[in-house]
Amino acid sequence: MTASSLPAAPDPATLELGYSFCPNDTFIFYALSHGKTDSPLPVQELLEDVQTLNDWAVEARLPITKISYRAYFSVMKDYVALRSGGALGRGVGPLIVAKTPLGDLNGRTVASPGALTTAELLLRIVYPQVKIVRMRYDEVMPAVERGEWNGERVEAGLIIHESRFTYPAHGLVKLLDLGAWWEGETGLPLPLGAILVRRDLSAETRWALNEAVRSSLDYAWANPQEPKAYIRQHALEMSDEVMQAHIDLYVNQFSADVGDEGERAVRELYRRAVAAGAVAESEWPLFVEPA
Repeated sequence: MTASSLPAAPDPATLELGYSFCPNDTFIFYALSHGKTDSPLPVQELLEDVQTLNDWAVEARLPITKISYRAYFSVMKDYVALRSGGALGRGVGPLIVAKTPLGDLNGRTVASPGALTTAELLLRIVYPQVKIVRMRYDEVMPAVERGEWNGERVEAGLIIHESRFTYPAHGLVKLLDLGAWWEGETGLPLPLGAILVRRDLSAETRWALNEAVRSSLDYAWANPQEPKAYIRQHALEMSDEVMQAHIDLYVNQFSADVGDEGERAVRELYRRAVAAGAVAESEWPLFVEPA
C-alpha cells in the first residue's frame, strides 16, 4: 500500500507540533511556532524530550513530530518523514563514555537514553551482547559518574545531544564514537532524527508542511540572532558556547533537504535495523513527495 492509497482523515484545525528542547530543534522551529513563516494550518508547539516523543509516536499521538530514525522505522504505518528539518550529518554521532577505558563492552552494563533512539540501535549493532539500563538522556552521565542507576551497576553510558560537548567536565572518557564507526563502515552521514507527519493528513498538507519547515529553517539562517532568546529559554543549563556548537553541528544541509546522500544513509540504517532484528521490513515510502 502506498501513502496515496490511504484513506485521508480531515485535516485538524490546529496542528500539535512536537519537538525537543535541543537547540537544533528550537532553532529550526522558532519561525514556524512563532508565526514568522506561513503554515498550511495553525501550529501549536509541544516541547518534550526525544524519548517521550518517540513513545508518543508509537501511539500516533501527534500529527507532526520530531523522532529518532530508529523509532521512525517502527511507526512507518502511521507516519512518513519530511525531507526537511531532520538531523543527519558527519561527526554528529552518539558517544560511548566511561570513567576509565574499558575493553569489549559485550556483557557490560551501559546506560542508554532510550530503546527507540538511533544511539541504542547503533550500540546493539556494534555490541550485540551488551546489557542495557535505560533513562532520560540527561541522566546518563550522572549515572556513569556514580556507577549505578536505581541500584543497578552502570559501567558505561551512551550519550547524545549536547552531552558530546560536556562529558570531559564530568570526568568521563570516550570509548567509541558511534558516528565515526558508522561513517567508517558505510561512508555515509549518520541519520539521527527526522520530522514526521501522519500519513492520514492530506497529501497536499503533508507536502505543505515540508515546505513550511524548510521556510522556518531558512528564516532562522537569515535571522540567526532572533531565535536566541527562545533557544536559551529551553537550553537547560547549557552555556552559550555549547548551545551554538550544538546548532552548528546538527543543523546543516541535510536539515534543509535530506538529499540523495541522506536518503541512501536512511535506507542503509533501515536495512541494518531489519538485519539486526530490531524492526520488521516494510514497503511504506520513507519520505513525503510533492502533492
